Order: sequence, then structure tokens, then C-alpha cells
Amino acid sequence: MSKTVPVIWPKVFLFGDSITQFSFQANGWGAEIANKLARKCDVVNRGLSGYNSRWARIVLPRLLSSQGSACDSIAAVTVFFGANDCALEDKNPQQHVPLSEYLENLKEISRLLTSAGVSSDKVIFITPPPLHEAAWEKECILKGNFCDFHISLVFGWQTFTGACLSGCPLNRLNSTAGQYAQACVRAAAQCGSDVLDLWSLMQKDGQDYTVYLSDGLHLSDKGNQFVAQRLWDLLESRVVHLPVILPYWGDIDASSPETSLLCNN
Repeated sequence: MSKTVPVIWPKVFLFGDSITQFSFQANGWGAEIANKLARKCDVVNRGLSGYNSRWARIVLPRLLSSQGSACDSIAAVTVFFGANDCALEDKNPQQHVPLSEYLENLKEISRLLTSAGVSSDKVIFITPPPLHEAAWEKECILKGNFCDFHISLVFGWQTFTGACLSGCPLNRLNSTAGQYAQACVRAAAQCGSDVLDLWSLMQKDGQDYTVYLSDGLHLSDKGNQFVAQRLWDLLESRVVHLPVILPYWGDIDASSPETSLLCNN
């Protein structure tokens, strides 16, 4: 009896923050990419809501180790951080990463991928999108998002220090997001990788970028569609050569299916 040959599915690895984590929701950009690559490639979502590039750099080796030898079959990787890094330090020190460190973190992420066998030409960096400040400030206040400034309450000789969890003021600026987007573009150039500059593209020619955002920060359906289309323009050349895995049902020999299904394709 011949030995069964395992089926190796190439992978597209999506690495990012909440904008990546949420991309598998209905009408999400990740789900759209996965649909395009059905029967050709597994699209692996490693979006980590709330994470910045500092934490991403630290955790990436663990994520790559979990893939084992499967790293050899990675067709492409997206690296999509910056929306949390650009949080204002005085309003959100928990997530804030200084601009210079953000740049170095992205380059280190590229180096870690290269050391795992994923060459820089397989990596696509994605900049943070623009921020609609009025909508995001409203969202922060309505949801009572973590404010990251601290209060101290003194009761007798004891002092209790904690984070304010009530409605908080604006903790990000579009201009600051733009600085991080520019740093991402520079990192991609220095690493020899492609970049999808959402911050610039969504504001090109003075268009109303707010339609791409659901709450001022995260993507709307239209924003997800925008990312899926622009990302596919960069991704397609990296996956176009991948064959459909396993035979089309009409091509299977019904009288001897093993002949069709256990062959090396």
C-alpha cells in the first residue's frame, strides 16, 4: 500500500491589531481575501486587538514557532500595526510607542520573519488608516474606554491608585497617525518590502475618508472593501501561481477515486 502524501496548504499570514482581528467579520477585508484564495491558500488571522508594535515584536517568535515547518509554505505576510502605537502618550501611555521605536519594531518584525524563512518580498506592510477625531472622541466618551490617566484616592493612611474608566477625552490625532504612517512607509522601504499606505490613499485628492471608518478608528464596510481591493493589488502577484488544491469534482475518476485523490496534486 502506497504511503499517503499529505496535502500542504500555502498560507497568507495576517499579523496586526484589532483592524486585522476584526477583518474576518462579515464583509471584512480578511474574509474577502480568504474567499479569493479558497482552495489555494489558508488565510491565517493573527490579529491581536489593542496590541502595538512593541508587543507584536515580542510575541511574533511564539506565533512563528507554532507554525513549525509550515513557515516554509507561507506565501505572504501582512504587518498592520500603528493605530495603537500612535496613541498620545499623555492620554494613553499603555498603548503608546514612541515614533522612533515604532520604526525599529517594524524593522525587527521583518528581521524575525526573514530568520524564520519568510523573505522580505513576501511581506506587505500596512500603515494605520486616517483617524476621524470627532467620531473617535465621541466613541471614547460613549463607551467609557480606558483613559490611561491615573487618579489617587486617599483614605486615611492608605492611597489607592488606579486607572480612570469613565468617559475619556480624545487620545489620538489624525496628524499623529500620519507621522506613524510615514514611518511605516520608511520601514518598508528599508526592509525591501511593499507597503499599503492607507493613511495617504484614503485621503487622496481630498476625498471624504470618514466613510471608510465605523467609529473614527476602525473600518466600516466601505473601508474593509477599500483595504481588500488595494491589498489584493499587492497580494495577487504573490499567490497567482498557486494551483487549486485537489481535483475539481468533475475530474475525479468515479470508478477509482483513489487514483485522482491520492496523487501528488
